[in-house]
Order: sequence, then C-alpha cells, then structure tokens
Amino acid sequence: MAELPAREAMEFDVVIVGAGPAGLAAAIRLKQISPEINVVVVEKGSEVGAHILSGAVIDPIALDRLLPDWRSEDTPIKTAVTDDRFYWLSGSRGLRLPNFMMPPLMSNHGNYIVSLGNVCRWLATKAEALGVEIYPGFAAAEVLFEGDAVAGVATGDMGVGKNGEAKDGFTRGMELRAKYTLFAEGARGSLSKQLIARFGLAAGREPQKFGIGLKEIWQVAPDKHRPGLVQHSFGWPLDNSTGGGSFLYHFDDNLVSVGFVMHLNYANPYLSPFDEFQRFKTHPLVRDTFAGGKRLSYGARAISEGGYQSVPKLTFAGGALLGCSAGFVNVPRIKGSHNAMLSGMLAAEHAAEALAEGRSRDELTGYDASWSDGDIGADLWKVRNAKPLWSKIGTFAGIAAGGFDMWTNTLGFSLLGTLRHGRPDSDTLKPAANFSPIAYPKPDGKLTFDKLSSVFISNTNHEEDQPVHLKVADMSLQKNSEHDIYAGPSQRYCPAGVYEWVEEGGVPKFVINAQNCVHCKTCDIKDPNRNITWVPPEGGGGPNYSNM
Repeated sequence: MAELPAREAMEFDVVIVGAGPAGLAAAIRLKQISPEINVVVVEKGSEVGAHILSGAVIDPIALDRLLPDWRSEDTPIKTAVTDDRFYWLSGSRGLRLPNFMMPPLMSNHGNYIVSLGNVCRWLATKAEALGVEIYPGFAAAEVLFEGDAVAGVATGDMGVGKNGEAKDGFTRGMELRAKYTLFAEGARGSLSKQLIARFGLAAGREPQKFGIGLKEIWQVAPDKHRPGLVQHSFGWPLDNSTGGGSFLYHFDDNLVSVGFVMHLNYANPYLSPFDEFQRFKTHPLVRDTFAGGKRLSYGARAISEGGYQSVPKLTFAGGALLGCSAGFVNVPRIKGSHNAMLSGMLAAEHAAEALAEGRSRDELTGYDASWSDGDIGADLWKVRNAKPLWSKIGTFAGIAAGGFDMWTNTLGFSLLGTLRHGRPDSDTLKPAANFSPIAYPKPDGKLTFDKLSSVFISNTNHEEDQPVHLKVADMSLQKNSEHDIYAGPSQRYCPAGVYEWVEEGGVPKFVINAQNCVHCKTCDIKDPNRNITWVPPEGGGGPNYSNM
C-alpha cells in the first residue's frame, strides 16, 4: 500500500477497549466517582452485545455494588434461579448428585439466568447516561506507546482490500490517546496478548488454560419450559480423559440456553467440540426438552480457565488488564461476569485516584496488588485446584477430589496447596497416528445441525474483500506438522468451518474461510505450533448475536 496519511487523534482521560461487563463496569464506575473524567469505550462488534456470548447464570454481587437500585428498574435480569441440579451422564442415563454434597460456593440460588449480551446493552445505556462515549463497530487494532508507556490505541483502517491496497472509500483508523488505557477484550484478547508478551506479565505464573464454549438458544414448547431451572452435567459424550461439561438454563419466555464446554487441553486431534456438543443434545436427559422447539441462535467463544495461579500481572505503565483478559473466570462455578465487573470497578477506582492526583501513564500498582485480597481473589482461591485435578486424574476422580478440596478451602485450608497446570493447551495434542478417526453421526436438521447452518444463525458477516484476519506464520509448517502429523485438527476444533484441508492437484492445501469466523479465538490457542494468530478484522465484522 502507498504511504498512508497520518491518523487523526483524539485525547481522553481513559480509553477502555471492549464493551463487555468489565469494560462497561469500569466506565460507569469512573463516571460515578468523577463525572468530569473523559471516558471512551471502543467495541469491535457492530453494536454493544453483538460479540458477547456466555451461559449465563450471573452472581449479582458486582451489580449490587455498581448499581444498587437495579432490582427496582426495568432490566433484562428477570429470571431468578429456582431449581439447581447437577448430573453425571453415562451414554443412556443421568445420575443426579445430591445438592447437599456440593460445596456451598457451587449453589446457584440467589443468582439469575440472563442473556449477557442484553445485560451489556442495558449497562451501555447506563454508561451513556453518565456521559461515557461508546464507539461500536471500531476494532482496536494497535496499541500506541510513548516510550515504554501505553498511550492509547488506534482503531483499524477501513476499506483495505484482500491485496492490501486501499479501496474506494478507504478510511484511516483513529488514534484514541489516553492518560490510562484499560483492556477488557475478553479471553485471548489480541492486544492483551501482545501486552502480556511485551511486558512479561505472565512471568512466574502458570500458563493460562482455556476451554471452548458452544451455545444455542432454543424456544421450547411451553410444557417443556421450567423457568429458573439450572441444570449442569459432566461425563458423556466425553471420555474420562477429556475435560468438559454442559448446561441447560431455562429463562424468560420459553427460552432455553443449552451449552457445552470442552477444555482445550485434550489430546486426540480427531475430536470435534462442535460435534460433541451436537451429540450431547441427543442424551435422553436432554433431548426431550427440545421436542417441538426451535433453535434461534448459535455461537462459540473461548473461555479462560487457568484461574488463580494463571492470572498475569495486571498493570503496566499507562494501563491495565480487566475481566477475562486477566483470566478471572471461576471454572467450577462456570461464572466470570461478576469478577469481570468487580475488576473493572477496582481498576476504575485506582485510575480515578491517579487522575485526581494529577498522574498520567504511570503504573496502577494498587490495582494489581489489591485484587487477590478482595472478593475476586477469595472467589478464585477456593477453586484453584479444581482444573488441575480434572486434568491430572481424569474427570470423574477429578470432580470428586476437586469438590473435596473446595470443601476444605471453605474451611480455610487445603491439603494440596496450589497445584500447577503444566503445559499450555497448544502443547497437548498427540500425533494422529495414536488415534482412530471419529465417525460423528450426521445431523438430522431438527435437534442436531451442521456448522454452516449454525454459523448462518449466528448472523456472522465480514466484508469479503479485506485481508484475512487469521494469520498463518509459516504455511509449510502448517502442512508438515498440522496436516501431516496431527491430521488437520483445525478443521475440527474450529466451531465455524473456517479451516479446511483440500486436495489440489494431489497436494493438500490449507483453505481459510475467514468470512465464517465467529471470533472464538480457538485457533489462536490450540494450533499445535502456535502458528495461527487471530487479529481483528475490519470493525463491525463477525457475529451479531441476539439474546446470547
């Protein structure tokens, strides 16, 4: 491309990247503390909530602190949990585990079943009413620096063709410069990943672990609907050495969220999380819920699962990591939005204090020092050994041992100390020669579906004539290793049909259907050579989730 014109720049006190629970809570809290603070939020989705995907059963602890009167308002938070069930699944049966056996922190009573995307849309109205500027459809594509300090972000250029040349209507990105920049991009955020590497924020920590969460929204027959029912399960269709779990949440007007989480430290390259999810819905305990129902939405997203011992250093000169960019998900509880909001509020309080003292682009060390001593740390500390136990001794024994450890941690001690995770998820695949291909059942189009029809109802859309946003560093390595040794797992771990290996003149060719991408980031995590990097596409591209 010819030499680009200089970007225009705008100055703010605080720039927040990502309009999820963490970013919006931070924006609201900054304005609550000091209305004159100039705050902007940039969001890569076409609107707030378009890229938000979560179960979601939320713990209201953060909402109660941020907006104490929310229960008296008209909000999208309407369905309280009334029935909390936990099952171990075999191929044909479900064994319900008594609630009294579960550690107290696992109880969902007092929580709410929601669409987290709709909650974020509502939080955005609260932020805007306080004077926060929100720019949806603008992807933060570059971190700006002044010396060693973060000085803001730049949004991506619009109107660049696949060939890298400017098209008619080309528009240069905008520099959003700030005294402090808060990164709330969600799990495996592209800029957060760069900052963790540049500043060595993960040094001395365990590697971050991830899962992939797949979810559908169904409208079910009225006689199948049980408002307030939360049902979690583990076991089938996964074997004991492959971690994961599943859920059904009944909420609002005859809606059911059905989801499946598969830990990304699995070894078998022939496994397909999407197809395991479709199989799960055929279980006798589950399938009857959907008889006479209609599937409305589909989506997928990576989930941070490392917990307490994988949280990186959160601060650097000029900014901080919030929410799932920091890895604050409580995996056994399958909850992260409460900790995301609490982290956003905590970072906002430290940023507001710095601004009041006239400081700019220094390190908010108090934020990094305080999270572990507060509610976030207490929440994650009690469950820190659950994920390592599942990985080390298998799902069934790991659930039992993890439950016992959570009970003892509730009493203030652990017999295990703090267990390590070991290898990152990119290093856990074994060669395909050790396994046999899996013949998954063909979808019936009524209860089970294929990837492309699923991507269609995610409302995913990208401008086709733009550079591919899935960057393969070494295409020969992809063929010699990902294809020849691991049998092309990308075409199975991707839940959207982005990757294909096709024969062209008798030679395998790696095809990237970038327009299908739902921004789950799984490829950036699971590629066995760390050879694929996800970067933001043109702003506004990707899924447009409703009710997710």
